[in-house]
Amino acid sequence: MANFTKKAIEASFLKLLTERPLSQITVKDIVADCGINRNTFYYHFEDIPKLIEDMVEEDAEAIIRAYPTIEKFEDCLGAVLDTALSKKRAVLHIYHSASRDIYELYLWKVCDHVIDVYLATALNGRRIKDEDLCVIQKYLSSLAFGIISNWLKDGMPDNIRAVFARLSEIKKGMIQEMISRCEEQ
Repeated sequence: MANFTKKAIEASFLKLLTERPLSQITVKDIVADCGINRNTFYYHFEDIPKLIEDMVEEDAEAIIRAYPTIEKFEDCLGAVLDTALSKKRAVLHIYHSASRDIYELYLWKVCDHVIDVYLATALNGRRIKDEDLCVIQKYLSSLAFGIISNWLKDGMPDNIRAVFARLSEIKKGMIQEMISRCEEQ
């Protein structure tokens, strides 16, 4: 029952977040929409920032579970895009709020995960030094985070998939070349 109530609170909050900015949503609004009392809200969440953190973490964990292998760099970015686009207005309201840091923290977590999974596939049994792997991982995570952050900053324009496709064409073979340069003999 507790999980059902928690999900109902999250659903009410998400509904409200698609209707108006975060700064205009109160616990009173959430409990009224959800049909519960304030004590029930506070039983599940310390405050609205904690509610946001839990929801973003759940989305991050869902992305991680959904992508146990990733073969192409654009799939890394697509994993994050699909989740963000399914909640576009809510994501933008969080991104443009004082709680942006919560969203960015979990965006980093997801970027790190999908890049780690992608690199494990790209290595395909080849061995490189841990330091080199770390450098490549940080570079690609930063690239993914930067692209997605800029996309969010620009209001999540619809042309992002075309941008990713073009980026993939431009950088084709780059990761394999980086791995080859680092490969242990």
